[in-house]
Amino acid sequence: MNKNTIIGALVGLVVGGLGGYTLGMSDGRAAAARGGPMGGALPPGMPPPGMGAPAPMPNPQALQAEAFQRIEINRKLTQTDPKARPAWVALGNDYFDTRQFQKAIEAYEQALALDPKDPDVLTDQGVMFQELGQYDKAIANFEKASKLAPTHVQSLFNIGVVQANGKKDPQKAAAAWKKVIELAPQSPQAQAARQALDQMGVK
Repeated sequence: MNKNTIIGALVGLVVGGLGGYTLGMSDGRAAAARGGPMGGALPPGMPPPGMGAPAPMPNPQALQAEAFQRIEINRKLTQTDPKARPAWVALGNDYFDTRQFQKAIEAYEQALALDPKDPDVLTDQGVMFQELGQYDKAIANFEKASKLAPTHVQSLFNIGVVQANGKKDPQKAAAAWKKVIELAPQSPQAQAARQALDQMGVK
């Protein structure tokens, strides 16, 4: 297993406004909202010690059905009011969760037309570009989000992920992850960055 393969198995992209990780993007933003294994969070449904029985796991099919229902509602809202930015963002998020990557990109584009300085939407759209193999566009989104919000470690971390897994450039990946550690040394993203750098043999 080469270093790039190891990194790919270790880290996933971070969703813009949620702060968790999605490994392989199988659970989309819903997984990120629960926190992934690299963020130091408890497994989904597991309460802190002393808090009683685990909460029941959500039904993935039910979540998908709800997402498709919301898509129809928000699609109609945006047709009625094309300037309804929250509806565009919600539409993008649900397209994201249902793995309709190009539609998510287009919905996020409408939201960004109404507010081009939203680092979370830029990051989420960047994840969608990455899913379609459009790595330069993904990195451009993450860099723009990072410039708009210098403390937005999600976007900076994602630059490293795409450089490592998409562009196959471990040096640029390491540079991005070192910045994450410098910027927010106690963050879950910094923890994941350290793990990736260790796998690369970079100190």
